[in-house]
Amino acid sequence: NNLNNMGINLTNFLSSKSKNTKMIDFQDLDHLDGLSISVVSASLYQDIRDDLTMFYFREGANYASLYTQSKIVSENIKWNLNQKPKKIFSLIVNTRNANAFTGKQGYESLKKLADLTSTKLNQKQKEDEESPKKISSKNIMFGCTGTIGETFPYEKISNNISNLTNKIRYTQNKFIWMKAALAIMTTDKKPKLSMEECQIGNEKIKIYGIAKGSGMIYPNMATTLAYIFTDATLSNDILGKLLKKNIGNTFNAITCDSDTSTNDMVAIFATNQVKNSQVKSINENKVKNFDKALNNVLLNLAKRVVSDGEGASKFITVKVSKCKNEIDAKKIAFSVANSPLVKTAIAGEDPNWGRIVMAIGKAGPKINLKKLSLKLGDLTIVHDGKLNQSYDEKLAANYMKAENIEIGIETFTGKKTFIAYTMDFTKKYIEINADYRS
Repeated sequence: NNLNNMGINLTNFLSSKSKNTKMIDFQDLDHLDGLSISVVSASLYQDIRDDLTMFYFREGANYASLYTQSKIVSENIKWNLNQKPKKIFSLIVNTRNANAFTGKQGYESLKKLADLTSTKLNQKQKEDEESPKKISSKNIMFGCTGTIGETFPYEKISNNISNLTNKIRYTQNKFIWMKAALAIMTTDKKPKLSMEECQIGNEKIKIYGIAKGSGMIYPNMATTLAYIFTDATLSNDILGKLLKKNIGNTFNAITCDSDTSTNDMVAIFATNQVKNSQVKSINENKVKNFDKALNNVLLNLAKRVVSDGEGASKFITVKVSKCKNEIDAKKIAFSVANSPLVKTAIAGEDPNWGRIVMAIGKAGPKINLKKLSLKLGDLTIVHDGKLNQSYDEKLAANYMKAENIEIGIETFTGKKTFIAYTMDFTKKYIEINADYRS
Protein backbone atom coordinates (compact mmCIF):
# COMPACT_ATOMS: atom_id res chain seq x y z
CA ASN A 1 0.00 0.00 0.00
CA ASN A 2 2.91 2.31 0.69
CA LEU A 3 3.77 2.21 -2.98
CA ASN A 4 0.27 3.30 -3.94
CA ASN A 5 0.53 6.26 -1.60
CA MET A 6 3.12 7.65 -3.93
CA GLY A 7 0.36 8.10 -6.46
CA ILE A 8 1.13 9.08 -9.99
CA ASN A 9 4.82 9.65 -9.40
CA LEU A 10 5.77 6.07 -8.81
CA THR A 11 3.66 4.88 -11.74
CA ASN A 12 5.39 7.48 -13.91
CA PHE A 13 8.76 6.42 -12.67
CA LEU A 14 8.21 2.69 -13.15
CA SER A 15 6.62 3.05 -16.58
CA SER A 16 9.04 5.73 -17.76
CA LYS A 17 9.56 5.16 -21.47
CA SER A 18 12.50 7.55 -21.55
CA LYS A 19 15.41 6.28 -23.63
CA ASN A 20 17.92 7.85 -21.29
CA THR A 21 19.13 4.61 -19.80
CA LYS A 22 22.40 6.36 -18.97
CA MET A 23 20.84 7.93 -15.89
CA ILE A 24 18.36 5.30 -14.76
CA ASP A 25 20.64 3.54 -12.26
CA PHE A 26 19.67 4.52 -8.73
CA GLN A 27 22.02 4.51 -5.81
CA ASP A 28 20.75 3.25 -2.48
CA LEU A 29 20.78 6.15 -0.08
CA ASP A 30 20.26 4.82 3.42
CA HIS A 31 20.55 6.29 6.90
CA LEU A 32 22.26 9.62 7.56
CA ASP A 33 22.71 10.56 11.22
CA GLY A 34 21.01 13.74 12.41
CA LEU A 35 18.40 13.88 9.64
CA SER A 36 14.76 12.84 9.50
CA ILE A 37 12.60 12.95 6.35
CA SER A 38 8.79 13.11 6.30
CA VAL A 39 6.67 13.08 3.15
CA VAL A 40 2.91 13.65 2.77
CA SER A 41 0.28 14.47 0.19
CA ALA A 42 -1.23 17.89 0.89
CA SER A 43 -3.52 17.52 -2.17
CA LEU A 44 -1.68 20.29 -4.02
CA TYR A 45 -2.36 18.34 -7.23
CA GLN A 46 -5.70 16.98 -8.42
CA ASP A 47 -4.49 13.42 -8.04
CA ILE A 48 -3.23 12.00 -4.77
CA ARG A 49 0.54 12.16 -4.87
CA ASP A 50 3.25 13.14 -2.41
CA ASP A 51 3.82 16.88 -2.75
CA LEU A 52 5.12 18.15 0.61
CA THR A 53 8.39 17.14 2.27
CA MET A 54 10.02 18.01 5.57
CA PHE A 55 13.71 17.53 6.29
CA TYR A 56 14.26 17.83 10.04
CA PHE A 57 17.64 18.17 11.75
CA ARG A 58 17.15 17.25 15.40
CA GLU A 59 20.39 18.92 16.51
CA GLY A 60 20.32 21.64 13.89
CA ALA A 61 22.49 21.62 10.77
CA ASN A 62 25.16 23.93 9.44
CA TYR A 63 24.27 25.00 5.92
CA ALA A 64 24.98 27.04 2.81
CA SER A 65 22.80 27.87 -0.19
CA LEU A 66 23.04 29.36 -3.64
CA TYR A 67 20.04 30.89 -5.37
CA THR A 68 18.82 31.96 -8.80
CA GLN A 69 20.52 34.93 -10.48
CA SER A 70 17.14 36.05 -11.85
CA LYS A 71 16.06 39.61 -11.00
CA ILE A 72 12.63 38.21 -10.17
CA VAL A 73 12.83 35.81 -7.24
CA SER A 74 10.25 33.73 -5.42
CA GLU A 75 9.03 34.60 -1.94
CA ASN A 76 10.67 31.53 -0.37
CA ILE A 77 14.10 32.68 -1.57
CA LYS A 78 13.43 36.14 -0.11
CA TRP A 79 12.47 34.45 3.16
CA ASN A 80 15.59 32.25 3.21
CA LEU A 81 17.89 35.19 2.48
CA ASN A 82 16.30 37.33 5.21
CA GLN A 83 16.76 34.88 8.12
CA LYS A 84 20.54 34.31 8.46
CA PRO A 85 20.38 31.82 11.38
CA LYS A 86 23.49 29.99 12.60
CA LYS A 87 21.76 26.63 12.13
CA ILE A 88 18.80 25.25 10.17
CA PHE A 89 16.42 22.90 11.94
CA SER A 90 14.03 22.22 9.08
CA LEU A 91 13.73 22.55 5.30
CA ILE A 92 10.18 22.30 3.93
CA VAL A 93 9.70 21.76 0.19
CA ASN A 94 6.38 22.01 -1.64
CA THR A 95 5.69 21.31 -5.29
CA ARG A 96 2.91 22.53 -7.66
CA ASN A 97 3.31 26.19 -6.57
CA ALA A 98 6.44 28.34 -7.07
CA ASN A 99 5.35 31.03 -4.58
CA ALA A 100 6.62 33.62 -7.07
CA PHE A 101 4.64 36.76 -7.97
CA THR A 102 2.50 36.00 -4.92
CA GLY A 103 3.68 39.14 -3.11
CA LYS A 104 2.64 39.75 0.47
CA GLN A 105 0.33 36.71 0.62
CA GLY A 106 3.19 34.41 -0.39
CA TYR A 107 5.71 35.85 2.05
CA GLU A 108 3.30 36.13 5.01
CA SER A 109 2.23 32.51 4.41
CA LEU A 110 5.84 31.38 4.88
CA LYS A 111 6.17 33.44 8.06
CA LYS A 112 3.06 31.76 9.50
CA LEU A 113 4.27 28.32 8.34
CA ALA A 114 7.68 28.92 9.94
CA ASP A 115 5.99 29.93 13.23
CA LEU A 116 3.75 26.88 13.15
CA THR A 117 6.60 24.50 12.24
CA SER A 118 8.91 25.83 14.95
CA THR A 119 6.11 25.41 17.54
CA LYS A 120 5.53 21.79 16.48
CA LEU A 121 9.24 20.99 16.38
CA ASN A 122 9.77 22.52 19.83
CA GLN A 123 7.11 20.10 21.14
CA LYS A 124 8.97 17.27 19.39
CA GLN A 125 12.24 18.39 20.97
CA LYS A 126 10.64 18.33 24.45
CA GLU A 127 9.27 14.82 23.82
CA ASP A 128 12.41 13.27 22.31
CA GLU A 129 15.50 15.12 23.49
CA GLU A 130 17.28 15.04 26.84
CA SER A 131 18.26 18.67 26.44
CA PRO A 132 15.69 20.22 24.05
CA LYS A 133 16.92 22.87 21.63
CA LYS A 134 15.03 26.13 21.17
CA ILE A 135 13.85 26.38 17.56
CA SER A 136 12.54 29.69 16.21
CA SER A 137 10.89 30.56 12.89
CA LYS A 138 14.21 31.82 11.48
CA ASN A 139 15.61 28.26 11.75
CA ILE A 140 13.09 27.08 9.11
CA MET A 141 13.98 27.20 5.40
CA PHE A 142 11.70 26.73 2.38
CA GLY A 143 11.97 25.33 -1.14
CA CYS A 144 9.09 25.91 -3.57
CA THR A 145 8.59 24.72 -7.13
CA GLY A 146 5.79 24.78 -9.69
CA THR A 147 3.71 27.46 -11.39
CA ILE A 148 4.40 31.18 -11.01
CA GLY A 149 1.72 33.68 -10.05
CA GLU A 150 -0.83 31.35 -8.47
CA THR A 151 -1.97 32.03 -4.90
CA PHE A 152 0.22 30.12 -2.47
CA PRO A 153 -1.79 27.20 -0.95
CA TYR A 154 -1.22 28.19 2.68
CA GLU A 155 -4.23 26.32 4.17
CA LYS A 156 -3.41 22.97 2.53
CA ILE A 157 0.23 23.16 3.65
CA SER A 158 -0.41 24.45 7.18
CA ASN A 159 -3.00 21.68 7.72
CA ASN A 160 -0.23 19.16 7.07
CA ILE A 161 2.54 20.46 9.33
CA SER A 162 1.30 18.28 12.23
CA ASN A 163 1.10 15.36 9.84
CA LEU A 164 4.76 15.90 8.84
CA THR A 165 6.02 16.23 12.41
CA ASN A 166 4.06 13.12 13.48
CA LYS A 167 5.86 11.17 10.77
CA ILE A 168 9.35 12.04 12.03
CA ARG A 169 11.46 8.88 12.34
CA TYR A 170 15.12 8.98 13.26
CA THR A 171 16.19 6.18 10.92
CA GLN A 172 16.09 6.67 7.14
CA ASN A 173 16.11 4.07 4.37
CA LYS A 174 16.18 4.05 0.58
CA PHE A 175 12.38 3.94 0.40
CA ILE A 176 11.97 7.26 2.25
CA TRP A 177 14.72 8.87 0.12
CA MET A 178 12.96 7.71 -3.05
CA LYS A 179 9.66 9.01 -1.67
CA ALA A 180 11.25 12.43 -1.00
CA ALA A 181 12.87 12.55 -4.46
CA LEU A 182 9.49 11.73 -6.04
CA ALA A 183 7.64 14.25 -3.88
CA ILE A 184 9.65 17.27 -5.08
CA MET A 185 9.07 16.55 -8.81
CA THR A 186 6.90 18.64 -11.17
CA THR A 187 7.31 17.83 -14.87
CA ASP A 188 10.20 15.46 -14.13
CA LYS A 189 9.73 11.91 -15.34
CA LYS A 190 12.28 10.46 -12.94
CA PRO A 191 13.43 11.07 -9.38
CA LYS A 192 17.06 12.19 -9.03
CA LEU A 193 19.29 10.84 -6.27
CA SER A 194 23.03 10.60 -5.85
CA MET A 195 25.50 9.62 -3.13
CA GLU A 196 29.20 9.36 -2.36
CA GLU A 197 31.16 8.15 0.61
CA CYS A 198 34.51 9.74 1.35
CA GLN A 199 36.83 10.62 4.19
CA ILE A 200 37.87 13.70 6.11
CA GLY A 201 41.09 12.64 7.81
CA ASN A 202 40.38 9.14 9.13
CA GLU A 203 36.64 9.61 9.49
CA LYS A 204 34.17 8.08 7.02
CA ILE A 205 31.70 10.66 5.68
CA LYS A 206 28.45 10.31 3.70
CA ILE A 207 27.23 12.83 1.13
CA TYR A 208 23.66 12.29 -0.10
CA GLY A 209 21.79 14.43 -2.60
CA ILE A 210 18.39 14.73 -4.25
CA ALA A 211 17.30 17.10 -6.99
CA LYS A 212 14.44 17.99 -9.26
CA GLY A 213 14.21 19.85 -12.54
CA SER A 214 13.71 19.06 -16.17
CA GLY A 215 13.52 22.50 -17.70
CA MET A 216 13.49 26.09 -16.53
CA ILE A 217 10.61 27.25 -18.56
CA TYR A 218 9.89 30.87 -17.91
CA PRO A 219 7.33 31.86 -16.76
CA ASN A 220 5.76 28.45 -16.05
CA MET A 221 8.76 26.36 -15.30
CA ALA A 222 9.97 23.26 -13.61
CA THR A 223 12.56 24.73 -11.35
CA THR A 224 15.90 23.28 -10.41
CA LEU A 225 16.16 22.37 -6.74
CA ALA A 226 19.06 20.40 -5.30
CA TYR A 227 19.56 19.47 -1.67
CA ILE A 228 22.78 17.91 -0.38
CA PHE A 229 23.12 16.33 3.06
CA THR A 230 26.27 15.21 4.86
CA ASP A 231 27.01 13.86 8.33
CA ALA A 232 30.36 15.69 8.43
CA THR A 233 31.22 18.47 10.88
CA LEU A 234 31.77 21.55 8.72
CA SER A 235 31.12 25.24 9.40
CA ASN A 236 28.69 27.40 7.41
CA ASP A 237 31.66 29.29 5.99
CA ILE A 238 33.44 26.14 4.75
CA LEU A 239 30.19 24.70 3.33
CA GLY A 240 29.56 27.97 1.48
CA LYS A 241 33.04 28.03 -0.04
CA LEU A 242 32.88 24.35 -1.06
CA LEU A 243 29.42 24.79 -2.63
CA LYS A 244 30.50 27.87 -4.58
CA LYS A 245 33.67 26.18 -5.79
CA ASN A 246 31.79 23.12 -7.06
CA ILE A 247 28.73 24.74 -8.62
CA GLY A 248 30.59 26.20 -11.65
CA ASN A 249 31.24 22.94 -13.49
CA THR A 250 28.05 21.16 -12.26
CA PHE A 251 24.73 23.01 -11.89
CA ASN A 252 26.11 26.08 -13.66
CA ALA A 253 27.22 23.89 -16.59
CA ILE A 254 23.78 22.60 -17.58
CA THR A 255 21.07 24.02 -19.79
CA CYS A 256 17.78 22.60 -20.98
CA ASP A 257 16.39 25.67 -22.70
CA SER A 258 18.43 28.73 -21.65
CA ASP A 259 15.72 29.95 -19.25
CA THR A 260 16.64 30.74 -15.65
CA SER A 261 13.84 30.30 -13.18
CA THR A 262 12.73 32.48 -10.29
CA ASN A 263 13.19 29.62 -7.79
CA ASP A 264 16.51 27.89 -8.51
CA MET A 265 18.08 26.76 -5.27
CA VAL A 266 20.99 24.53 -4.31
CA ALA A 267 21.64 23.99 -0.60
CA ILE A 268 23.96 21.83 1.47
CA PHE A 269 23.36 20.79 5.09
CA ALA A 270 25.90 19.27 7.51
CA THR A 271 24.48 17.45 10.53
CA ASN A 272 27.86 17.47 12.36
CA GLN A 273 27.33 13.89 13.56
CA VAL A 274 30.73 12.58 12.46
CA LYS A 275 33.32 14.28 14.64
CA ASN A 276 36.03 14.79 12.03
CA SER A 277 38.89 17.16 12.84
CA GLN A 278 38.14 20.82 12.20
CA VAL A 279 38.42 22.15 8.65
CA LYS A 280 39.58 25.78 8.68
CA SER A 281 40.28 26.23 4.97
CA ILE A 282 38.99 24.51 1.82
CA ASN A 283 42.59 24.18 0.63
CA GLU A 284 43.55 21.82 3.45
CA ASN A 285 44.64 18.36 2.37
CA LYS A 286 42.16 16.57 4.62
CA VAL A 287 39.15 18.11 2.80
CA LYS A 288 40.32 17.30 -0.76
CA ASN A 289 38.56 13.93 -0.74
CA PHE A 290 35.28 15.53 0.42
CA ASP A 291 35.65 18.33 -2.13
CA LYS A 292 35.91 15.82 -4.99
CA ALA A 293 33.05 13.66 -3.66
CA LEU A 294 30.81 16.74 -3.39
CA ASN A 295 31.61 17.62 -7.00
CA ASN A 296 30.67 14.06 -8.04
CA VAL A 297 27.31 14.24 -6.26
CA LEU A 298 26.49 17.67 -7.75
CA LEU A 299 27.57 16.64 -11.27
CA ASN A 300 25.64 13.38 -11.07
CA LEU A 301 22.47 15.25 -10.05
CA ALA A 302 23.02 17.98 -12.65
CA LYS A 303 23.42 15.37 -15.41
CA ARG A 304 20.25 13.64 -14.23
CA VAL A 305 18.37 16.94 -14.57
CA VAL A 306 19.54 17.27 -18.19
CA SER A 307 19.00 13.64 -19.08
CA ASP A 308 15.39 14.02 -17.87
CA GLY A 309 15.04 17.34 -19.70
CA GLU A 310 11.50 17.91 -20.95
CA GLY A 311 10.92 15.73 -24.01
CA ALA A 312 14.62 14.88 -24.23
CA SER A 313 15.69 11.98 -26.42
CA LYS A 314 19.44 12.76 -26.42
CA PHE A 315 21.99 13.67 -23.76
CA ILE A 316 24.47 16.14 -25.27
CA THR A 317 27.95 17.05 -24.00
CA VAL A 318 29.57 20.17 -25.48
CA LYS A 319 33.27 20.36 -24.71
CA VAL A 320 35.13 23.53 -25.68
CA SER A 321 38.89 23.33 -25.18
CA LYS A 322 42.16 25.08 -26.07
CA CYS A 323 40.41 28.35 -25.28
CA LYS A 324 41.85 31.65 -24.02
CA ASN A 325 40.00 31.47 -20.68
CA GLU A 326 37.19 29.57 -19.03
CA ILE A 327 34.72 32.46 -19.49
CA ASP A 328 35.18 32.37 -23.28
CA ALA A 329 34.97 28.57 -23.34
CA LYS A 330 31.72 28.74 -21.37
CA LYS A 331 30.23 31.36 -23.71
CA ILE A 332 30.94 29.19 -26.76
CA ALA A 333 29.75 25.99 -25.07
CA PHE A 334 26.45 27.57 -24.03
CA SER A 335 26.00 29.25 -27.41
CA VAL A 336 26.01 25.76 -28.95
CA ALA A 337 24.10 24.06 -26.11
CA ASN A 338 21.33 26.70 -26.14
CA SER A 339 20.93 26.96 -29.92
CA PRO A 340 17.41 25.81 -30.89
CA LEU A 341 18.75 25.03 -34.38
CA VAL A 342 21.51 22.79 -33.03
CA LYS A 343 19.11 21.11 -30.60
CA THR A 344 16.42 20.45 -33.23
CA ALA A 345 19.00 19.07 -35.69
CA ILE A 346 20.16 16.62 -33.01
CA ALA A 347 16.54 15.67 -32.24
CA GLY A 348 16.14 14.88 -35.95
CA GLU A 349 19.44 12.91 -35.92
CA ASP A 350 20.73 15.23 -38.66
CA PRO A 351 24.52 15.87 -38.65
CA ASN A 352 23.95 19.48 -39.73
CA TRP A 353 27.32 20.71 -38.46
CA GLY A 354 26.85 24.11 -40.13
CA ARG A 355 24.50 24.97 -37.26
CA ILE A 356 27.24 24.23 -34.72
CA VAL A 357 29.67 26.43 -36.67
CA MET A 358 27.02 29.18 -36.66
CA ALA A 359 26.64 28.92 -32.86
CA ILE A 360 30.44 29.04 -32.36
CA GLY A 361 30.66 32.13 -34.55
CA LYS A 362 27.88 34.11 -32.86
CA ALA A 363 29.10 33.36 -29.32
CA GLY A 364 31.38 36.41 -29.19
CA PRO A 365 34.83 35.16 -28.13
CA LYS A 366 37.69 35.13 -30.66
CA ILE A 367 38.60 31.87 -32.32
CA ASN A 368 41.70 30.96 -34.32
CA LEU A 369 40.00 30.26 -37.65
CA LYS A 370 43.15 28.87 -39.22
CA LYS A 371 43.20 26.09 -36.58
CA LEU A 372 39.56 25.64 -35.45
CA SER A 373 38.60 22.01 -34.93
CA LEU A 374 35.10 20.47 -34.63
CA LYS A 375 34.31 16.85 -33.79
CA LEU A 376 31.20 14.75 -33.37
CA GLY A 377 32.35 11.95 -31.07
CA ASP A 378 35.57 10.67 -32.70
CA LEU A 379 34.64 12.01 -36.16
CA THR A 380 36.64 15.08 -37.17
CA ILE A 381 34.45 17.40 -39.25
CA VAL A 382 36.46 20.62 -39.24
CA HIS A 383 40.26 20.52 -39.07
CA ASP A 384 42.57 23.56 -39.34
CA GLY A 385 39.52 25.75 -39.96
CA LYS A 386 38.42 23.79 -43.05
CA LEU A 387 36.15 20.84 -43.75
CA ASN A 388 38.12 17.67 -43.13
CA GLN A 389 39.04 16.04 -46.47
CA SER A 390 37.97 12.59 -45.32
CA TYR A 391 34.69 13.67 -43.64
CA ASP A 392 31.98 11.12 -44.35
CA GLU A 393 28.41 12.36 -43.82
CA LYS A 394 27.11 8.75 -43.66
CA LEU A 395 29.29 8.00 -40.64
CA ALA A 396 28.15 11.24 -39.02
CA ALA A 397 24.47 10.44 -39.68
CA ASN A 398 25.00 7.05 -38.09
CA TYR A 399 26.66 8.66 -35.05
CA MET A 400 23.62 10.94 -34.58
CA LYS A 401 21.46 7.89 -33.81
CA ALA A 402 23.22 7.43 -30.45
CA GLU A 403 21.56 8.52 -27.19
CA ASN A 404 24.70 10.29 -26.02
CA ILE A 405 26.08 12.90 -28.40
CA GLU A 406 29.45 14.56 -27.84
CA ILE A 407 30.41 17.77 -29.59
CA GLY A 408 34.12 18.66 -29.32
CA ILE A 409 35.35 22.14 -30.22
CA GLU A 410 38.93 23.43 -30.08
CA THR A 411 39.41 27.18 -30.63
CA PHE A 412 43.24 27.25 -30.38
CA THR A 413 43.31 30.56 -28.48
CA GLY A 414 44.74 29.17 -25.21
CA LYS A 415 44.61 26.22 -22.82
CA LYS A 416 41.30 26.44 -20.96
CA THR A 417 38.32 24.04 -21.15
CA PHE A 418 34.62 24.19 -20.26
CA ILE A 419 32.10 21.36 -20.59
CA ALA A 420 28.37 22.08 -20.85
CA TYR A 421 25.59 19.48 -20.72
CA THR A 422 22.26 19.78 -22.48
CA MET A 423 19.56 17.85 -24.30
CA ASP A 424 17.83 18.02 -27.66
CA PHE A 425 14.59 19.84 -28.55
CA THR A 426 11.88 17.41 -29.62
CA LYS A 427 8.23 17.88 -30.61
CA LYS A 428 7.48 16.47 -27.17
CA TYR A 429 9.24 19.49 -25.56
CA ILE A 430 6.82 21.81 -27.36
CA GLU A 431 3.85 19.70 -26.27
CA ILE A 432 4.93 19.63 -22.60
CA ASN A 433 5.36 23.38 -22.45
CA ALA A 434 2.42 24.34 -24.63
CA ASP A 435 0.09 22.26 -22.45
CA TYR A 436 1.85 22.84 -19.11
CA ARG A 437 -1.07 24.44 -17.27
CA SER A 438 -3.99 22.66 -18.90
